Order: sequence, then structure tokens, then C-alpha cells
Amino acid sequence: MRLIGYARVSTVEQSLDLQIAALQAAGCSKIISDQGLSGADFHRPGLRKVLRQLQGEDMLVVWRLDRLGRSLIDLIETVNRLSRRGCEFRSLTESIDTSSSGGRLLFHVMGAMAEFERSIISERTKAGMEAARVRGSQIGRRPSMTAEQTDAARIAVEIDLKSVGEVALTYGVHPKTLARRLRDSN
Repeated sequence: MRLIGYARVSTVEQSLDLQIAALQAAGCSKIISDQGLSGADFHRPGLRKVLRQLQGEDMLVVWRLDRLGRSLIDLIETVNRLSRRGCEFRSLTESIDTSSSGGRLLFHVMGAMAEFERSIISERTKAGMEAARVRGSQIGRRPSMTAEQTDAARIAVEIDLKSVGEVALTYGVHPKTLARRLRDSN
């Protein structure tokens, strides 16, 4: 089994030294890193490179889970993709090792927690939107044009025979937006 390490720091001022030393001590034969990149973005060059290099029976090793990423949902999906390819995952600080039954159990518990978190967020969002509707608040983005502007635009297009593009420019909207507003306001 080949151990491949991944290290990341969020700013260029931070040092990778601590992570690299821990990954080397864990036996990583190769370490790939990203410097100055947020953990919220899973499209980092170093991460993409390390994920491409992992092959069956290899293990991705990170110093801490948050070095791989901040989103539990994305972390779980990444580890599940590795598992489907026959690769394992290990986080040194949290002592998670998917090559052991206990490590797999812990990771599945984290997956269940992430799913639960998604459900709670969805329920709260729906409840908040319903409460806002009951209070009379408009949900969603404000219309790009008021009803009066739409009426004036209709006159400009239908009576004054101006082009939709010209009128859209007047109101600072895309011509498709104006055409949709004219169609939907009938």
C-alpha cells in the first residue's frame, strides 16, 4: 500500500512544515500540497493531482480532516469515491483510518451526521420561508422591473415600435428578461 499525503494551508503566509513533517512521519512516500487556497473549494490543483494519482490499495493521508476540506458532505463524497476505486483514507489528528473496521464505522457515522445536518438545514429553510410568506414577505429575488416599468416597456415595444433590445437597455435588463416580463404580464 502506497501512502500519499495531502497538505494545505489557506494563506501563503502560513507554513506547510508541520503538516509535511507529520505526513512524512506517518510514512507517506509522496506529499502533494496546496498553499493559499481555501478548504471550501474542492477544485484545488494539488487536491486534483493527488486524487488522480491514487490507485487501488493506495491511501490518502491528511494531517487533519479540515486540510482536505471544510464541508463534511464534500469530505464524505471524496472518501466514498476513493473507496469505490479501492483506495483508503486516513486522517492523522482525528485517528480516522478507513482501512480498519472501526475507522469505516466512524466515517459512516460522520456520513449519517452530514445527512442529518442537510435535513435539518432543509427543514429550517422551508419553515423560515413559510413564516416569511405568512408575514407577507416576498420570497426570492425582487422582480427586475416594476409593473409600471413593464407597462411602459410594452408601450415602447408595441406602440412606439422600438426593439426589445433597445427598450431592455433603457431599463438595464437583458432582452430575454424583458421579453419574459412582457409575456408573463399579459
